Amino acid sequence: MTWLFIILFVVFAIFIFTEVAKQQSDNADGFPYQKSKSLFSPAERSFLGVLEQAVGSEHRVFGKVRIADVASVKSLSSRSAWQRAFNRISAKHFDFIICKASDLSIVCAIELDDKSHQQSKRKVRDNFVSGVCQAISLPLLQVPAEHAYSLQELQAKVSHAINPPPPTVGT
Repeated sequence: MTWLFIILFVVFAIFIFTEVAKQQSDNADGFPYQKSKSLFSPAERSFLGVLEQAVGSEHRVFGKVRIADVASVKSLSSRSAWQRAFNRISAKHFDFIICKASDLSIVCAIELDDKSHQQSKRKVRDNFVSGVCQAISLPLLQVPAEHAYSLQELQAKVSHAINPPPPTVGT
């Protein structure tokens, strides 16, 4: 009988020890987080430097902006339909957003496309993001990731996205 109590005590002690260790690994305050080393990947940081030069002082660049901070869901017939639409944009972000410096109005979204954008799952996500931009009339500039960027080429692409040429009238 004594052995049974000893075994139960050991099992209970192991259980308590395991729970305490688990809680400590999740942080005693319930916040199991750590600071990321950097906001941008090296490729994004390299692009950001050239992008900031390309937009000049008339515009400001913001990185990793949630789509839900740029686009809002219209009133829909049911709360569940609205929630589904919101959920589709809440966890996605644009790589960069360009805003007017004067009032921070949003003028363009930029996606930096690396090799991952060739994957079928990523293409579905990119098509969705493109559709959102079309729906809210926000220019979306998709820039292939490169080792180096031409400031003049990027200026031309950004300028064309922000100020597209007027449509030509057929003759």
